[in-house]
Amino acid sequence: MEAIESKSLKKIYKSRTAVDNLSLSVADGEFFGLLGQNGAGKTTTIKMLCGLTPPSEGDAYLYGKSVTADTAVCRAMINVSPQETAVAPSLSVRENLELTARLWGASASEARARAAVMMESLSLADRADERAKTLSGGYGRRLSIAMALITEPRILFLDEPTLGLDVRARRELWRFIAALKGKITIVLTTNYLEEAEALCDRIAVLSEGRLKAVGTPGELIAASGAETFEDAFIALTESEVDGGAKEGGRA
Repeated sequence: MEAIESKSLKKIYKSRTAVDNLSLSVADGEFFGLLGQNGAGKTTTIKMLCGLTPPSEGDAYLYGKSVTADTAVCRAMINVSPQETAVAPSLSVRENLELTARLWGASASEARARAAVMMESLSLADRADERAKTLSGGYGRRLSIAMALITEPRILFLDEPTLGLDVRARRELWRFIAALKGKITIVLTTNYLEEAEALCDRIAVLSEGRLKAVGTPGELIAASGAETFEDAFIALTESEVDGGAKEGGRA
């Protein structure tokens, strides 16, 4: 069974179509990337897949459950680390993590244990009692991801997880994210092309709300006739591509 499958997914805001007829699938345990220029529909797609925004047409399925008909079941399977971190700034790192776990049904002792594991995994233990608002950008992003993971989701959505971080902080976060490969299903959106190329098993390229191509980084390079992944991305967002990587479905 596929972890994620969207069928003719469309979102219209008044007269603007943000996502248009999106059909694709993501395998269980796959690290899947969504790329596109600003306004391409990446964040809107994630919101629909998470059940946060209802589609105008079509539907999506998480492990066979409809995000429109089985919304509560689907939300229990997932979590999101959004572009704007959802931490409570006046709470400490530990308190943010324990509160998140409790909100998702963990007992007090389970929440403490999960928080300890997350802090150790993301090198947050020495900042456990610091208020979130005092953290640097890199540590703030780590806390946001830890809060998403502490709920033990089957699917994790990472929306621009390294946005605004310096090179060192980005690379450190990459190492942690890469270690999650194969353990859970991950959907990543990013504007850092080298990040997607380094981390993702397959990548879907969106342009003006439409799926232009999907495949491995190598397949996308071959499909575009480019020499580098950056050149492939530019080519794919400028014109339709035939052959190589397939449009829609699994490559």
